[in-house]
Amino acid sequence: MNCPKCGTTIADGATFCGNCGANLTVESAAPSATPPPPGVAAARSDKLSRLIERVKAIVLTPATEWLVIEREATTAPHIYRGYVAPLAAIGAIASFIGLSVIGIGGLLRVGFFYGLVHAVLAYLFAFVVVFIVAWLVDTLAPTFGGQRDPLRALKVTAYSYTPAWIAGIVNLVPMLGILGLVAALYGLYLLYLGLPVLMRCPKDKALPYTAVVVLCAIVIGAILATLSSCFIGGGAMVGAARM
Repeated sequence: MNCPKCGTTIADGATFCGNCGANLTVESAAPSATPPPPGVAAARSDKLSRLIERVKAIVLTPATEWLVIEREATTAPHIYRGYVAPLAAIGAIASFIGLSVIGIGGLLRVGFFYGLVHAVLAYLFAFVVVFIVAWLVDTLAPTFGGQRDPLRALKVTAYSYTPAWIAGIVNLVPMLGILGLVAALYGLYLLYLGLPVLMRCPKDKALPYTAVVVLCAIVIGAILATLSSCFIGGGAMVGAARM
């Protein structure tokens, strides 16, 4: 047999290598590092590819993608884990870097702890907002001639937030927040297109349906944003840094 440490040929049953002195009983007992099964890596790559394709399709060709989403078999946990979780993380991470590393206007930086907590809260609040808005979409459906369906409501809500989550990257430079507003407005258009398809409401009622949902979402978002900001306001700004 060969020594697992230096590769020297040694007698079978030897306990020590005569060349490097390695204890063969210990070396053989040590677990060897094995790469993950090829199927695991392929599955991860496939999930990422599907996520990117969905983002591209819902942003660039929403009219046809809503029809695909309407027929797609999925579950609420899959939407939260596979779509909301990775996309909502973009803005949260960018916000932490923008506030605590780059700084506001390049002058003021939020303390590391406060910046981290703000990012975590923003990330968690994204799930809360999606859940509440989806509930509103489902509850209001009959009012506007639509059909209630919690899963469809979650679909139209989560995928409509796509532009806003992607635009979260601008949080790296807080002064560019206006670009995030533009993306959010496009998200409203996606919601307007998706409600007739997913919630089966008449097209002539899609606009007021969208308006009511958006107004409620703005109120919910404002409340959560205020709670997050209040945590930071008590002493988050710890100093100034000259560029």
